[in-house]
Amino acid sequence: MSERVIDSPSKKDGAAIWRIARDSGKLDLNSSYAYLLWCHDFADTSAVARVGDDVVGFVIGYLRPQAPDTVVVWQVAVDAGQRGRGTAAALLDALVRRTGARRMETTITTDNDASNALFRSLADRWGAEMSVTGEFAAHEFPDDHETEVLYRIGPFRDARAA
Repeated sequence: MSERVIDSPSKKDGAAIWRIARDSGKLDLNSSYAYLLWCHDFADTSAVARVGDDVVGFVIGYLRPQAPDTVVVWQVAVDAGQRGRGTAAALLDALVRRTGARRMETTITTDNDASNALFRSLADRWGAEMSVTGEFAAHEFPDDHETEVLYRIGPFRDARAA
């Protein structure tokens, strides 16, 4: 079996990322075009996990314009056959290292125990604080969407710590 490699995404990875997001059963599915754009325009603030030639996981994010030391994670997901192997954690660690971010933000629905545990473990590995600082309430969305709770993690200690 091939070893997992964390890499920058390219436009050719957009279709695989879209499929992983679709099959996750948890993520809001963006258009396939949006994933192509993420891979093209935000490759420096995103990452993919590969096993051989196959994309088996991804994290997409961006640096907050008003706080360029903060990386915002838009989505993170791992193919069902690769879950439980530390891939999502490796993706987040790579994103912190690659961006040099001092902080990370993300939103998580209250029922998403796996994401809550993933981001708590990130904070623990990096010796960072994690706080809930607000929310995007369900009534603010124009469609049937659960409340998204805003998490802030940081500051991160030296990248060699994780």
